[in-house]
Amino acid sequence: MRPVDQIRRIIHVDMDAFYASVEQRDRPELRGQPVIVGGDPDGRGVVATCSYEARAFGVRSAIPCSMAKRLCPNAIFVRTNMSKYKAVSQQIRQVFHEVTDLVEPLSLDEAYLDVTTNKLGLDFGRDVAKYVKARIFESTRLTASAGVAPNKFVAKVASDLRKPDGLVIIPPDQVSDFIANLPVRKIWGVGPATAKRLELLGIRTGGDIRNFPRARLESHLGRSGRLLHRLAHGDDPRQVTPNRVAKSRGSETTLNHDVVELDALERIIHEQAVQVASALGKIQRPGKTVTLKLRYDNFETITRSKTLTAPTSSADVIAATAHVLLRTATDAGDRPVRLVGVSVSGLIGADDPEQLWLALPLP
Repeated sequence: MRPVDQIRRIIHVDMDAFYASVEQRDRPELRGQPVIVGGDPDGRGVVATCSYEARAFGVRSAIPCSMAKRLCPNAIFVRTNMSKYKAVSQQIRQVFHEVTDLVEPLSLDEAYLDVTTNKLGLDFGRDVAKYVKARIFESTRLTASAGVAPNKFVAKVASDLRKPDGLVIIPPDQVSDFIANLPVRKIWGVGPATAKRLELLGIRTGGDIRNFPRARLESHLGRSGRLLHRLAHGDDPRQVTPNRVAKSRGSETTLNHDVVELDALERIIHEQAVQVASALGKIQRPGKTVTLKLRYDNFETITRSKTLTAPTSSADVIAATAHVLLRTATDAGDRPVRLVGVSVSGLIGADDPEQLWLALPLP
């Protein structure tokens, strides 16, 4: 245990265009080319990630591959190879654990490291980050960007500032100025809609949030206003937690062609419910809230959720609940659907309080 008053040294490591960089590494003919990893550009898939050469044309993750092809006609499309990316991710995590056991993975290509004390015996987070970046390149021939700061929020923002192959250090005495100059869209939890609401209040930077009365901010944004006010003051006490508790499990499918018929959608939903139930079974964490996601042919996306009286990992219960949600969704059965997703959240762990249930009724 470190002393309570010891300043933390947090590193956020984020691989650069991870999937695309792996493909460029393994296929020399792709190097320097606009590479898009994802689905069929003539089909219904979306971009998983893309190389920096493709990003120069405006291609971004999660946009339809058909749109990416229009933005970058000369792009080379590569199908996603998750088994390969997972293997490389394991190599990267081995490097992290050379440095510290306090590693919190966020995805295959990014993680937080608490290096306040570390296995290298180094006093400065900067030196640890340099070691991590060099070792990742040595073992994988891939580059990573890193941010070093006293907390997770600032470290994550910093890691994104000088991509690719960047390293940004924000010492404790520079955190206040750093946040003051941040555009609100860079602050954790601020999406496009919240950013617009903040701009209507004359708030465009972290410094503006800091100077805005907290009570007024909360009146406009609720609890998220309180969180933003804290972050604007550099207050982020979250610890790096090596074993992050699963919050949800889900399955999502972009359909090969638009589907209108409810019976066809229900069959897809049942298949997804089986996948979600299997995932919940593997981690032995049933959940209480079932969510259905639909994306229509015009890309309008809706979600519908129902919280059950008891947690479940039953495929039949998940499917039945999602079927009910489908029939209550606006325009379902009338408008073409291009994407369907089913997820379960509110997961219950083995150590959580348990309540005995006489029956688990279908919704």
